[in-house]
Amino acid sequence: MSNHVSKELLGMLNKAIAAEMQVSIQYMWQHVLWSGVKHFAVKEEFKVIAIDEMKHAEAIAERLWYLGDKPTTKPEPIFVGETLKEMLEQDSKDEAGAIVLYKDIIKQALSENDETTAELFRKILAEEEDHHDTFTSLLEGMK
Repeated sequence: MSNHVSKELLGMLNKAIAAEMQVSIQYMWQHVLWSGVKHFAVKEEFKVIAIDEMKHAEAIAERLWYLGDKPTTKPEPIFVGETLKEMLEQDSKDEAGAIVLYKDIIKQALSENDETTAELFRKILAEEEDHHDTFTSLLEGMK
């Protein structure tokens, strides 16, 4: 381990990678599998956000590697869902979880004087908040 960061922070980064891989695959499959009239309203959103999430996983993995640890290749469990409402509910929960985790990573990185990791996660956090807003807004339209 190099660059004087804790095992705790490295573990948090690997957890973030696993979560990003999970939602990237999850949203991609939702994009592919969802059909019906409402499909047209969400199909492109699922695809765009899936690509964003894979870019996040890559950026976090590059940072973790730089910090001297090996990035995980195992995603968190993937939940595709059967209905659009199930998909959006799960996706909203996943994004909310990422927001909490990323705020914790920022705090931990700052406590270890790792401004670069904190800055990376500030940028990703803003995008995750935007994704959460997208999913919760789409979900509101279904109630």
